[in-house]
Amino acid sequence: MRAVRFHHYGDIDVLRVEDVEQRALRPHDVLVRMRAAGINPGEAKIRTGALHERFPASFPSGQGSDLAGTVVETGCEVTRWRVGDEVLGWSWERSSHAELVVVPDGQLVAKPEGLAWETAGALYVSGSTACAAVAAVVPAPGETVVVTAATGGVGSIAVQLVRRAGAHVIAVASPRHGDWLRARGATVVPYGEGVEDRLRRTAGPAPSGFLDFHGGDYVRLGLALGVAPARINTIDYGAAAACGTRSDASAEGSTPGTLARLAGLVAEGTVRVPVSAVHPLEEVRQAFRELEHAHPLGKIVLTS
Repeated sequence: MRAVRFHHYGDIDVLRVEDVEQRALRPHDVLVRMRAAGINPGEAKIRTGALHERFPASFPSGQGSDLAGTVVETGCEVTRWRVGDEVLGWSWERSSHAELVVVPDGQLVAKPEGLAWETAGALYVSGSTACAAVAAVVPAPGETVVVTAATGGVGSIAVQLVRRAGAHVIAVASPRHGDWLRARGATVVPYGEGVEDRLRRTAGPAPSGFLDFHGGDYVRLGLALGVAPARINTIDYGAAAACGTRSDASAEGSTPGTLARLAGLVAEGTVRVPVSAVHPLEEVRQAFRELEHAHPLGKIVLTS
């Protein structure tokens, strides 16, 4: 089969699509023919070695966690899934950017009828992270929650989940995606120099919650705005440890129930997952070039 590999840390040009052997199925494994698989900023950081201390790579390394496709084979003890079932789920083996993916049967859920493949394949990392982060800050009706990187893959879902909880959202994002955010009930504050002053003018009294999907100085900004550390959640583990905030992400949100509920909300149109570009597997370098340099709205997806 064809699969993405990189043989050492580096820039986008270390990515290759190679012929590789499919690993053998264990009793509870399922073989899925990938139809769509999202790409994520964390994968780019793993590839460069920026996350080596936390998520080291073994070479040659595969890539990819998001997954949607069709079951083509099952292990001898799998009872839930049958050949031909349409599923979405996740791999923890950095293996979903490939034509065929082997995953444990408990890491799959049924793809709702009518849910587009590209959307289904974009859900896991962003959706599980958004669900865990929103649950961590417990937004309540009438409260105000700040969301940074609000038009990225995670932020775009989190904005909608916070609004579903009845809270108001102040979305820190690029103005070029402002219309999309305002259509989902958010107030847009442009990122960049002066963002703290803009947030203070917009938020009024201290916001109740702060969701940071960018990292860097945003955690300290949340504290400066008066948000309690227990109601700040960030993807920046170092900042969370230094400041005593929360850092719930995909690990905390990785349950079949969470993914199934989110897939249902998306299938019924309650939550929208913007997919800005779709590329065949062989164009993985171009896909990551857009992700890392074009600041797209929502997700970019590979297909096979």
